[in-house]
Amino acid sequence: MSFVARPPASEIEQPPAPETVVVNDGFFPDVDPASVRDVARIPTSITPARLRAAILGGIMSAEIDLRQFAADCRAAGYAKLADVPAPQLDGQSVQLIRYQRAVALFAKAELIERHRDFDTTSAGGNQADELTPSIDELRRDAIHAIRDMLGQLRTGVWLI
Repeated sequence: MSFVARPPASEIEQPPAPETVVVNDGFFPDVDPASVRDVARIPTSITPARLRAAILGGIMSAEIDLRQFAADCRAAGYAKLADVPAPQLDGQSVQLIRYQRAVALFAKAELIERHRDFDTTSAGGNQADELTPSIDELRRDAIHAIRDMLGQLRTGVWLI
């Protein structure tokens, strides 16, 4: 006779609950956390609650620059960003792709910035310094996506 030990049911690792869509304002599309996780390469070690908060932060960051754009589109009779005439890539409006990209990049930048504060040792400080350019690059790319949506140039140069 053999005996097999099993941990109590409460200790058995359960698969993570599916992450629910972050509902947007009606003009801009809702954001699927699983899609953000996939395209921004956000590991599952980031909890669904933390990812959701970062996505909300990304939506709010994008909204600041896109507020007038959305108002102008609504005034022109477009109820949703998907209704705004735009070239299609892979069967989807480039404006939708740009918006989703901006939100995902803002969210990832916030997660990297906030997640690095766990290790306060010297090694952790050095790693944080190494991540700073990455955070800046993520935000830059998000801003580029927004400027592309607005039809603005990505870089401004002034002579002094």
